[in-house]
Amino acid sequence: MNKIWLIIQREFLNRVQKKSFLIATILLPLIFPALMAILVYVAIEQKKNATKDVVHYLDESKKFVPDTAKYIFRKFDGSLEEAKKTFQKDQSYGLLYIPDFDLAHPRGITLYTKVNPSPNEIGDLEGILENRVRELKMTKFNIKQEVLDSIKTDIAIQTINISEEGDEQTSDSKVLFGIGMACGIMMYIFIFIYGAQIMQGVIEEKTSKVVEVIVSSVKPFQLMMGKIMGLASVGLLQFLIWIILITTLSSVVLGYFGLDMPQQQMMNEMSQQYPEAQMQNPDTMELLNMIGAIPFGYLIFNFLFYFLGGYLLYGALFAAVGSAVDSPAEAQQFMFPITIPMLISYFGLFTFILDDPHGPISVWLSIIPFTSPIAMMGRIGFGVPVWQLILSMLCLIGGFIFTTWVAARIYRVGILMHGTKINYKVMAKWFMMKG
Repeated sequence: MNKIWLIIQREFLNRVQKKSFLIATILLPLIFPALMAILVYVAIEQKKNATKDVVHYLDESKKFVPDTAKYIFRKFDGSLEEAKKTFQKDQSYGLLYIPDFDLAHPRGITLYTKVNPSPNEIGDLEGILENRVRELKMTKFNIKQEVLDSIKTDIAIQTINISEEGDEQTSDSKVLFGIGMACGIMMYIFIFIYGAQIMQGVIEEKTSKVVEVIVSSVKPFQLMMGKIMGLASVGLLQFLIWIILITTLSSVVLGYFGLDMPQQQMMNEMSQQYPEAQMQNPDTMELLNMIGAIPFGYLIFNFLFYFLGGYLLYGALFAAVGSAVDSPAEAQQFMFPITIPMLISYFGLFTFILDDPHGPISVWLSIIPFTSPIAMMGRIGFGVPVWQLILSMLCLIGGFIFTTWVAARIYRVGILMHGTKINYKVMAKWFMMKG
């Protein structure tokens, strides 16, 4: 164990003391706020200098009343062919042709443009026309807007979880959906990135012949475990620094432009909408209770556990691949089978888990060790039975032990092999070799 600890220290210090680590650790947090500053500045300037697009319209129905909130409408009198010729010669955005249509089935409305319009632009024009048709229908049937407004009713279903002890807790499916999606995506990215770093580190050490000196003092298994744990500590340190710097610098950038962080914006909007005299509003208290009910400590603990468990499970396999090849190019053929379970769990996150977190497929994906880190984090916000969570954790620990055992048997031979043509048959032979 002492030798493994020494290797962990060596890997940690070697990575942290490199200029590349310092540059990547500091540069990325600087790039993110810089990009944010550029985007915010461009958005502000674009909003200041924004001009409405001009749309010519030919209304044969005599029913269209233009809404100038988003576009400048200019009426054209004449035939459609004449309108097209005029439109081709000017710099306007488009030509809207409105034939005489039936209110029950409006057909034939056409937009002529010189470039392909975006879905939002088409949606804006469709919304203007739909509102006008709605007004015409209300006039036809002698219906006033006030009547329609009084008929329209919004219903919001409140969800409350009841525990076996009878305790009630307010929840929100949209919030839980967002938590599950964010945790699942982050888990996929972190495991893949830091697992690939292990493979790259093993390949670099193998090609530099340094490993031949090291294995004379320690066992290959100790070397592999020390490298995995050392790189894991580097990744966690780097991630922590990124979070602190990005959060701090983003606050500074947004503050420079007179903006607030999203959390602060939400609190400011709440304070404006619900001043202190109205803080007892049921809707406000319900929202605050829902935010307060989110078990952040529980989520963070499980995220760290499944990150470390998934990282160690896949890290051992990445280390085995790195020990068997002599270059990253050779490693590509072995990486795809390793990443298949990660891809299955990633696509399963959107196909099954977020749609039906308690369905049989979601449950099995969150228990199988190769898919559980991503799948369980997608389910965790929706409330996972304790027995499923414990079973998933035990299976993940068992899966890590199993992949470490398999990887170690390949690593002990492959780390000393050079110039050998590697395929799955050769790796199976190394695995079967006796110690």
